[in-house]
Amino acid sequence: MTNYNAHFDLGHLVAKYMQGKLSDHENIELEQWLQADNRNRELFKKLTDEHSLKEKLEIFSATDKSAAWQNIVKNTGYKSKPNKTRRIAYAAVIALLVALGISLTRHQQQKTETLVANHAVKDLQPGTNKATLTLADGSTLVLDSNRRGKIASQQNVVIKADEDGKLVYEASRGDELARPSAPVLTIALNVLTTPRGGQYQLVLPDGTKVWLNAASSLKYPAAFTGIERKVELTGEAYFEVSKDPSKPFYVKTAGQTVTVLGTHFNINSYTDEAATKTTLLEGSVKVTGNNGQSVKIKPGEQAVNYANDISIKQNVNTDEAIAWKNGKFMFRNTDLQTIMRQLSRWYDVDVEYRGTIAQKHYMGRISRNVPVSQIFEILKTSGLNFTINGRKIIVKS
Repeated sequence: MTNYNAHFDLGHLVAKYMQGKLSDHENIELEQWLQADNRNRELFKKLTDEHSLKEKLEIFSATDKSAAWQNIVKNTGYKSKPNKTRRIAYAAVIALLVALGISLTRHQQQKTETLVANHAVKDLQPGTNKATLTLADGSTLVLDSNRRGKIASQQNVVIKADEDGKLVYEASRGDELARPSAPVLTIALNVLTTPRGGQYQLVLPDGTKVWLNAASSLKYPAAFTGIERKVELTGEAYFEVSKDPSKPFYVKTAGQTVTVLGTHFNINSYTDEAATKTTLLEGSVKVTGNNGQSVKIKPGEQAVNYANDISIKQNVNTDEAIAWKNGKFMFRNTDLQTIMRQLSRWYDVDVEYRGTIAQKHYMGRISRNVPVSQIFEILKTSGLNFTINGRKIIVKS
């Protein structure tokens, strides 16, 4: 039987090393353990990685800490109580990692390898860079991270995939089409659509950069020929709009229109979310609802449009709003249903709830580029059970 208390003792020893508080006797004890097996040294390296440990601490910081700790006790037999201080939190996390079987003994390593092999078939991989581009003539092109070079041309604009895989629109001759005085041509509308499990980057004809999240679409002209720049969004996107005071930029969604001149902002307008949220990082924007209500927001503020009633939320965590764009999931007192909607879009799965699921909220941050089972490690701290059945995640209490 695994000696969990011994593992916790070892975890506290490693934690004291990181805090620079090892006694001479403890230094000798730690050195003997390191010299005993190369796998111990590999484990030590992983445990003392500050970035990795920080993520583990965030996972450990589930809002429902009591339930999380009881789940740890249930799985390890460890009887001590969690301490609220960050210093002891480091020790507890390291100790927990060891006690839960990362100790790389032969028995545990073989057991882990078997579990991974059996679980791999049932795990779900994260989304990738992929989208579909629909041109003005109705033809479609499949895009992915391997696409490079010229794709098409419309209205004297060349459409290509650059070396980073972004979709880029460039004028093929001068910049006449960007000037308000240029003749207005028939507008050639393009649509970039990402499926569930996909995301894509786009550079519009005016140089505006757009990051399109999963299960989203953006409709836009191949060239901005008039006195305004207008696009239509469903789903979620982050914009870095090129400044042009003479030509306002508009983003229209189902329930509102955002007006900007040049700024950085995120719009979450998924139809399965209760509200449309516009979060401003730089500059200034005006958000106008379909009923005519209008508000202006400043950096660090968020316009929340709920059933055509727009309110302003101040001092929001902008990192959380654009975590997806930076390759992260970030949960800050986030309810389970909201988290599962994010997972549904990114991992291309349906979600089914069975039984009574208590209302729980979570804190944590983790990469979006991991199998979904690693996300479950955050959620399981509150005693929930997750089963993967094909393209469906079943959640049970």
